[in-house]
Amino acid sequence: MKRKKSDSRRFLNCLSIFVLLFILFSANTQAQQVVDKTVATVGDGVGVPELITYSDLLWQLALDSDVPINPPTSDDLNRALQLLINQRLFALEAERVPRGAPTEKQIKAEIERILAQFPSTAEFEKRLRLVGFDSINDDNFQQIMARRVAIENYLDFRFRSFVVITPEDEAKYYREVYTPEFRRKNPGLLLPPLDQKRLQINRTLTEEKVASDIEEFLDDAKRRAEIIVLSEV
Repeated sequence: MKRKKSDSRRFLNCLSIFVLLFILFSANTQAQQVVDKTVATVGDGVGVPELITYSDLLWQLALDSDVPINPPTSDDLNRALQLLINQRLFALEAERVPRGAPTEKQIKAEIERILAQFPSTAEFEKRLRLVGFDSINDDNFQQIMARRVAIENYLDFRFRSFVVITPEDEAKYYREVYTPEFRRKNPGLLLPPLDQKRLQINRTLTEEKVASDIEEFLDDAKRRAEIIVLSEV
């Protein structure tokens, strides 16, 4: 009789362990499904739509040293979503103008630019592990960096390389923007001549023109694109 009770107890204990393991496995599977769910799709009506997953949002946030990712806020997730939608639109457009793949040197430079925002490589890699990467040498992380560089190369080709700033543009900016601003911030100091500030002004005007052209492009691209948000974040 005691032996039967002992056997029954062992059976119940094994059954309890099995149930517990099943619950833990199910919870882990559900958590993975949440992380990998598709948040939005971006298409141009021609090829296969680009997917944006919850993991993509976390990977994007991991690159910003000032943003919490454990857990992320809804505002930050939505900001990352809009940024990734823009990137997908650029990627779709870039496919129409095939260019060479990013070089290892360019990818390395982009990683170093991001690393400069963090106290150390170890701190950055600790953050990467929170979103599923092993290190900066993780193949998936390298692929994301390569894609970022490819998009940046496209932007340089599509927008920055065609900007023309004339001497008249520089003189007008110097007269109407730089001079009043300098005198407001530095009362009593001698105003630097235009030729001394020409390069700085040219760069400022170039970046302003690029930003304006990109904004105009995105407005038009979003009107033509098929952007579907499948899940709120």
